[in-house]
This record gives sequence, structure tokens and C-alpha cells, in this order.
Amino acid sequence: MRFAIVESGGKQYRAVEGSTIDVDRLAYEVGKAFDFDRVLLMADGDAVMVGTPAVEGIKVSATVVDHVKGPKVVSFKYRPKKRIRVKGGHRHQYTRLMIDFIGKPGEERKVEKKAAAKKAPKAEQQAEAPKEAEVSTPKAKKPAAKKSTKKQAE
Repeated sequence: MRFAIVESGGKQYRAVEGSTIDVDRLAYEVGKAFDFDRVLLMADGDAVMVGTPAVEGIKVSATVVDHVKGPKVVSFKYRPKKRIRVKGGHRHQYTRLMIDFIGKPGEERKVEKKAAAKKAPKAEQQAEAPKEAEVSTPKAKKPAAKKSTKKQAE
């Protein structure tokens, strides 16, 4: 598995090929591709390249997937015995990025598929087998509801 530590907006993020990361809002349109300016570390299995401060000759390409809002952050100021209650807050703006490629420019690599994608077809085949069995068996009739008889007072 190949991953890199990249810097965007003064923060560092762990970028893994084929996965998404949320960074501070960037001025790119959805669907646009771009490269990160600073790559601080790149690891491919046991081989690790650490930059001082950045690794030269390594490119991390990403595509803008969406612009999203973060969770609500509530700010509440309270002063007892003075009837001061101030409630405010905000939602931070993020850009969701899909990491397409990590490596040297011109290098040809395919993104490794995760093991979870391979297991999914087996689960679908097992799920289909019971459905076929249910269709072939006739439905059992439900017993009729018992009627309660009330004793009449004489």
C-alpha cells in the first residue's frame, strides 16, 4: 500500500491511493484535478522517503469530488446572575479529494483494489441462493384466529 503525507492549508494529511480526504476549502471546481505542492513523506511498503522538509520528484495527484460542510460547532457564552446568554456557531467548509496517484511523474501504476471489493461478489452469491429456495416452496397457511366466546350472564 502506497501512501504519502501531504501539506495543504498549513495542515498535514495522510493520503492513500484510491481513498478520499477532507481538506480545508480549495478554490477548485468539482471534477478538476490538481497536484499537491508539498509532499513531506512517501511510503511504499517497506521503502520510506522522508523529505527535509519536502520530498523532491514525488507527485501526488488528486481530483475534487465534492465541497462539503463539517459538523456544527456551537459556541455558548454564559455569565451567571447577569442574564447574559449568547449562542453562536458555524460549520466549517471542506473539499473532499480523491487521491488518484502517488509516485514519480511518468510512472505507470494502477491503484490497488482493496480486499473488501473482492469479498463482495461472494456475499452476493450466498444471498441469492436462499431467495431461490423461498420462491420454490409454497407458502404455509396461517391458522385461523380463534374466536372467543363470552359467557352470557343468566
